[in-house]
Amino acid sequence: MLRRPRAALSAVLLVLACLLVPFGTVSTWAKYEIEDTDAYVATMAPLAADPDVRASVADAVTDSVMKEIDAGPLRATVASFVRDAVHSFTETGAFQTAWNAANRAAHDAVQAALTHDSDGAVTIDLAPITEQVKRQLIEEGTPFAGRIPVRHTEVTVMKAQDLSHFRKGFRMLQVAGLWLPAAAVLLAVGGILLAVRRRRAVTATALGAAVGAAVLAAAIAAGRALTLDDLPPDVSRAAAGAVYDALTDTLRTASWVIVGVGLAVALGAWVWGRVGVPSGGGGVGVSGVEVSGAAAGGGASGGVGVGDGPGVAAETGTPDTPRPAGSPSRRNPSAAPPRP
Repeated sequence: MLRRPRAALSAVLLVLACLLVPFGTVSTWAKYEIEDTDAYVATMAPLAADPDVRASVADAVTDSVMKEIDAGPLRATVASFVRDAVHSFTETGAFQTAWNAANRAAHDAVQAALTHDSDGAVTIDLAPITEQVKRQLIEEGTPFAGRIPVRHTEVTVMKAQDLSHFRKGFRMLQVAGLWLPAAAVLLAVGGILLAVRRRRAVTATALGAAVGAAVLAAAIAAGRALTLDDLPPDVSRAAAGAVYDALTDTLRTASWVIVGVGLAVALGAWVWGRVGVPSGGGGVGVSGVEVSGAAAGGGASGGVGVGDGPGVAAETGTPDTPRPAGSPSRRNPSAAPPRP
């Protein structure tokens, strides 16, 4: 009678565990990679060598520089010199240092804006890069290079209206952290222990976790498409795609790892059920030897029989020889012989 409530509770726990898999993966990623400044900078550092990112930075710096000087008829020539100089600078170690510093400043600004309810836009300053480019142009004798003003050239990272949308979700992820994946594991263990058929519960849980992780991987891909489609026309889609891929690389990898592990566990449980020793009532046959259920339970009439060969008694395991008439029964030796 207790099997139905027990099975129902087990099913509820396992469903909740599977639902928490994608959310737990996201909360862990947000807590230990996006929120942590050093981890974020380390994630973004390789992008300094990405050609699309370099081209995007060169265009942004060139545009900001050309807005500050009036080169007259030589504007196109000066712009070409500036762009070439910026491209050359992006291949140096100084650019890597400036890139890391800019990303650290941007991360700190975003964190402060999301944590302290700031209403202003989040921007980063390209002045250090402009200063390096100006020095290089002067050394190369580029016209008007000395007239380039080194001002705080701000590039908007996150608009003010976007902060209100991300603030609540960011705070929830901060609070959740490792609690969600830990809760998923506890719910899965509890559901499996309560299950009437645990092997099937393990299989269902593994498949559910794999499905949840696959849904998360699909959501990451859909988010990339939506993000690139929503970009302004003056922003490089290739550079933005490289940044998105770098930020979500760990999350995407974790999703596919969970998919692979879930499928492997489900397959292992299925194979074990097919080739493993069955459990439950009835005899167990091993190489033609049968142990009856009554014998396993301690029944008085249980015995061991080898195959179906003649001359072997199931009760005693001794040859079934005929007894002479009037001899006492083996089961009751004290019984008197029948009267003539």
